[in-house]
Amino acid sequence: MERNIIVNAFKHFNLITRHKWVVFKLCCKAGIPIRGLLHDLSKYSPTEFWESAKYYNGNLSPVLFAKRKQGYSNAWIHHKGRNKHHPEYWHDPASRNPMPIIPYKYTVEMICDNLGAGMVYNGKRWRNDTQLKYWIPRKDNIPINEKNKAMATEVFTQVSINGIDKTINKANLKKLYHKYCEK
Repeated sequence: MERNIIVNAFKHFNLITRHKWVVFKLCCKAGIPIRGLLHDLSKYSPTEFWESAKYYNGNLSPVLFAKRKQGYSNAWIHHKGRNKHHPEYWHDPASRNPMPIIPYKYTVEMICDNLGAGMVYNGKRWRNDTQLKYWIPRKDNIPINEKNKAMATEVFTQVSINGIDKTINKANLKKLYHKYCEK
């Protein structure tokens, strides 16, 4: 078992580093390179890293396996509380505005994160419509402001039609954020 955790630790390190690299490149295209550089640094913290290494499986998020086994995930609780690109960071059911509009840079990082996760987890099977197909059946269960949700849906739709290079750029994303989130 101890050998497996070490092997899993190396595999998990490789996976999260590849994911960070893809998100960084997407964030650079989107005009927010600093967000790409800082993206998911908490995944290297002991709280997130070792639980994820323990439940590493190569195909699905180790958080899902931790939740199945333990009923919760310390890694996820830690992660969502420190990373503003996750809608769950902003969700506060006890406030007057339980799902505020997520600021531009974190909305764009969230979109790059979703695309990056899809690209890394699907590998050569990833197509332009992969994220849209993943997003549509799940979007109504995500605690996110409807305006941010509409923008993300539009971006994933554009990627499915036009591809990443024509969609993920500062001018287009600023225009979409203004259209959906600033009105």
